[in-house]
Amino acid sequence: MTTTHTPRRPVGRLRLAAVGVALAALLTGCASDAADDGATATPTAPAASATTAATTGETTAATDAPADGPVSITDSVGTEVSLDAPADAIVSLSPTATESLFAIGAGDQVVAVDEFSYYPEEAPVTDLSGYEPNAEAVADYEPDLVVLSAPGDIVGELDALGIPTVVETAATNFDDVYTQIENLGALTGHHDAAVDLTEQMEADLDELASSAPVPAEPLHYYHEISSDFYTASSASFVGQVYGLFGLVNIADDAAEQADTDYPQLSPEVIIEADPELIYLATGGAGESTESVADRPGWADLTAVTEGNVVVLPADIPSRWGPRVVDFAQVVADSLEPFAQ
Repeated sequence: MTTTHTPRRPVGRLRLAAVGVALAALLTGCASDAADDGATATPTAPAASATTAATTGETTAATDAPADGPVSITDSVGTEVSLDAPADAIVSLSPTATESLFAIGAGDQVVAVDEFSYYPEEAPVTDLSGYEPNAEAVADYEPDLVVLSAPGDIVGELDALGIPTVVETAATNFDDVYTQIENLGALTGHHDAAVDLTEQMEADLDELASSAPVPAEPLHYYHEISSDFYTASSASFVGQVYGLFGLVNIADDAAEQADTDYPQLSPEVIIEADPELIYLATGGAGESTESVADRPGWADLTAVTEGNVVVLPADIPSRWGPRVVDFAQVVADSLEPFAQ
């Protein structure tokens, strides 16, 4: 099996920032069972549906991929990955990719995963690092494919050892998610199952969006990534999930001014915005409805007084794989008090 490296397309500032956020969220999420760190990009209007067209993604999905025989895809950083046959000994250093591999039926082909890939339970967790991966440690598992969430020196190091790699960076939209899953399907001989999964995910997201309550007035929200008030704008992948439901992000002006999708807000900005909904991706770091209410000036926020502070499930907001549907379900459920 070989990996064919074509010249890399320029990786823009926004994509690199998104990678940083995913890794930071991953690290904090593992340590505290919740995504708890911040990152970057620029605000756009909320996504109207789960089928939002890809505008910045560079990943190219394989089509009509064989269940056996040669396969070639282009990954998130513009590298052509070619295998002589579907991989059957995979090391995943990306928790999102690990979830996707098991979801498409390729779990038996996964021989090792990084220390944060603890979902699903049957994932073969090791002490391999997804942040500072060691090529020799990875090679000890004799993989014929390694999945990474960010490019780095290890790509060249593994290439020198004859081990193919595929890079799946943090998604910026739903099409990125679907394409990454389908590419993993192609590379593992499960392309049809991957397509079935992405079609079901798309249908589920559309159903959640179409059946959610529509408030009389648009609802404003604040999504907390870290306790020092880093958040995600509408242009981020996280923001697009909220955008499915027509929610208005209080961080978009700050994101535009700072030229980042993951701005840091001040408490004063949040208090002035007075969102109707607050979503905490910091539950594992000890944040709760009570701790939010105890913050100076926050007890009178509409979201607090109306009981609409939502502690998000661990990990889900920081992973862009199959469980994005679970994330969307939590958001949909949070809107029930606003049903007319």
